[in-house]
Amino acid sequence: MLGLGLILTSCGTRDTSNASVWQNAEKTKSITWGVKADTKLFGLMDVKDSKIKGFDADIARALTRQMLGKDAKANFVQVSSQTRIPLLKNGNIDAIIATMTITPDRAKIVDFSDSYFDAGQSLLVKKGSPIKNVRDLNKPGTKVIGVVGANSVENIKKFAPKAKVLELQDYAQALTALKSNQGAALTTDNGILFGMAVENPGYQVVGGTFTKEPYGIAINKGQTDMKSHVNKALKEIVKSGEYNQIIKKWFGNVSGFNYKEVER
Repeated sequence: MLGLGLILTSCGTRDTSNASVWQNAEKTKSITWGVKADTKLFGLMDVKDSKIKGFDADIARALTRQMLGKDAKANFVQVSSQTRIPLLKNGNIDAIIATMTITPDRAKIVDFSDSYFDAGQSLLVKKGSPIKNVRDLNKPGTKVIGVVGANSVENIKKFAPKAKVLELQDYAQALTALKSNQGAALTTDNGILFGMAVENPGYQVVGGTFTKEPYGIAINKGQTDMKSHVNKALKEIVKSGEYNQIIKKWFGNVSGFNYKEVER
């Protein structure tokens, strides 16, 4: 049974320590991206056609075309904050573009591209809530909702050390918990929270941002060619204006979000 388990575990993965992700991408004219499918504005599964749509997904498509040609294919694998690095390490995906903040600890495990979106941590609360900023959370007994594996959980412990953090598995569970009054606020990056507010008009983003959360594309260590081509392509879509078109598409009409602050 143990032997069978080891065989099953190895299925569907490849040796990422030796294989060149970039050479494989050139050969197949495709890149497999890890993206979120539960995060409105960045990556959300459209139940009508079962396609993941959002800013991250569109940036991935634009980069794929820029790197491999207009007929190249961007494949998507759904990831979460907990699964994205293991899936990358196992070779199930070539790169992660999934609201992933560049941090020193993560940079020890994966390589990051240049920042492609400059987010900042904020708070989502019910309209009329007495919580106006992160300082209002720093009281004994106050509960804050976060997501396991997200950088925002560690940040809130620093900015509101007296608060108790309720960590849940994904954003859907976190939002449900907020709606059922299991916490005074939900905290994560402002772009993600604005997506929640768009779908739930009884809730609002408050307090501005209290951290800087630059998002990067994560690539396996040692894949220098892939990283170089990603960064070059990112510069090209910024230069051509395609990047700003995608920003405006997803954030241009979001109330309270100043998309011009993240234009390039």
